[in-house]
Amino acid sequence: MKYDKIFQYAYLVFAVLFLYDGISKWNDGTNGAYISLGLAALAVFMFFFRRKFSNKFEDRNNSK
Repeated sequence: MKYDKIFQYAYLVFAVLFLYDGISKWNDGTNGAYISLGLAALAVFMFFFRRKFSNKFEDRNNSK
């Protein structure tokens, strides 16, 4: 179960990396800034999605 927590926070790390990449591409004027920013948003969404279902799974196991 500890691995689930590690992978949840890995999504936030990737979000920060994609956000940095998107901002640097935006300032340079190169193509692909929207893709990097979209992937950053997707990584943040996946963090909250995984955290919600992880909490649901733990609550279900604790109630039995």
